Amino acid sequence: MNILGISAYYHDSAACLVSDGELVAAAQEERFTRKKHDPGFPAYAARYCLSARGLCPADVDYVVFYDKPFSKFERIFETYLAFAPKGFKSFATSMPVWLKDKLFQRRLISEALNEHLGCDTDWSNRLRFSEHHLSHAASAFFPSPFHEAAVLTMDGVGEWATTSLAIGKGRELSVYREIHFPHSIGLLYSAFTYYTGFKVNSGEYKVMGLAPYGEPKYVHLIKEHLINIKEDGSFHLDMSFFDYCAGLRMTNGRFDKLFGGPARRPEARLTQREMDLAASIQAITEEVVLKLAREIRTTTGQRNLCLAGGVALNCVANGKLLREELFDNIWIQPAAGDAGGAVGAALAAYHLMLEKPRSIHSGDSMNGAYLGPEFSQCEIEESLGRAGAVFTIEADEALIDNVAHALVDGKAVGWMQGRMEFGPRALGGRSIIADPRSPTVQKQLNLKVKYRESFRPFAPSVLREDVSEWFQLESDSPYMLLVADVTSRKQLPMSEKEKQLFGIDKLNVARSEIPAVTHVDYSARVQTVHHTTNPRFHRLISKFKELTGCPVLVNTSFNVRGEPIVCTPEDAFRCFMGTEIELLAVGNSLLRKEEQSRALVKDYRSSYEPD
Repeated sequence: MNILGISAYYHDSAACLVSDGELVAAAQEERFTRKKHDPGFPAYAARYCLSARGLCPADVDYVVFYDKPFSKFERIFETYLAFAPKGFKSFATSMPVWLKDKLFQRRLISEALNEHLGCDTDWSNRLRFSEHHLSHAASAFFPSPFHEAAVLTMDGVGEWATTSLAIGKGRELSVYREIHFPHSIGLLYSAFTYYTGFKVNSGEYKVMGLAPYGEPKYVHLIKEHLINIKEDGSFHLDMSFFDYCAGLRMTNGRFDKLFGGPARRPEARLTQREMDLAASIQAITEEVVLKLAREIRTTTGQRNLCLAGGVALNCVANGKLLREELFDNIWIQPAAGDAGGAVGAALAAYHLMLEKPRSIHSGDSMNGAYLGPEFSQCEIEESLGRAGAVFTIEADEALIDNVAHALVDGKAVGWMQGRMEFGPRALGGRSIIADPRSPTVQKQLNLKVKYRESFRPFAPSVLREDVSEWFQLESDSPYMLLVADVTSRKQLPMSEKEKQLFGIDKLNVARSEIPAVTHVDYSARVQTVHHTTNPRFHRLISKFKELTGCPVLVNTSFNVRGEPIVCTPEDAFRCFMGTEIELLAVGNSLLRKEEQSRALVKDYRSSYEPD
């Protein structure tokens, strides 16, 4: 039984393949088209998924889309009617698109399948539709290691639901409580993302990273005017401050007046106001998440919790939830956003529609999120040769040894090994890595390698067996979705003068023995590296530990600002030649920057404007 799951037409389109209940492949379309957050039909991703199992299109039994277009249209149309005559411009802009394409997505998807996978199959007869939040819930529960669990999903909006609670038992999963649009913690966070000058649906993690530089000065104002939070975690927004229901912006003039001025222009200088706003909306989000979780624990009696939806990517809130110890175990879908909806749609069809049994794995069934394409050494050498790269071929131990010594010498290294990760995080398959002990690495990587805002934090990848020695974390965190503090014995005390610093000035103060991955509040977004799921990355960190005594590496995604994470060896080489990365390891091929032709240099900085 082969089921192709698809999410598309909003942002972060993706495809996955579930064969006999096993998730065997998954990838986002952006990695192939090189268009960040590509919303189009995932043609390349779908073809990859079939090839990963050696299938032809006729072998696909069902194609399952991750939400229901008619229900979503109903919500949009009813919203416009409720706010009429306000929003006519937005209505006039969106309705022709819906009436031409989106409303008739069965036909649209069938035509896309005919075009990209072949017209010899009656795709319309094999096409099914899931519900948006059921897809999220299924993506969280079915791959989890739990036989029973409560499932909490939170995002912007699906059809009507913005927050849902489900209970999973075995192969059963049922949603029994929802909060509906326009009341949405995800959209509230996106409103502040917009107001602080970042891009909605992609800049939310920047707001989360900016929050520790500020003070939550606006929490009272937000709770007094924007959101009413009940003790059970349910909430109600005052829509008179927002424009997302019927307008073309997230916020309006009343919102501007409440916070003392217009939204920050993108790329304008960040001020203390934006930092304080970020800290405030982060605090509100954490309060909602914790109250929802307490209510779930009390009312369901469940001891395990699964999370999905875009809000589940808020790893700071996840870390605080873990430390509350409301549940014995927490598992978070690594592709918690819309891309992961493809996985949930396929698994929901297998277990709920077809009533097939569920296999439960001791870790989980996401294969470490390493579900994307991989390349043989022969393919790597051919690809790099076509690109004009100069490289040597190293045996496994020599490669590990050379890269580890380069890291000790302060070099930034591009690391492309094995299967590409599914989801927004690089987990040692498509990563840029560096020495976390350097006090200048964070700023240098941001400005000279990633070409992005200097305040953005980097994550540590740490050997699972050493995590509690360096971080206040006892559990697994394989998907970089939990924030924990650096242990007190590894922290560096601050002088009285340093404690008085504000905003970005805090960035230059080393706070621990691994300052490159320690945020200004002593926290870090931790990835635990397991020898079973990524043995080569584990061996590299182990070698670095052997040389330095430190079992931690800086790990950031292998891309520059505005581009998706690299997928192919050619992608990796282009990124290597467009940044100040000094060493590149692709499979067993090792590339040194000084040996490459200067004619192949690509300059990404022409489009970069630092905050």
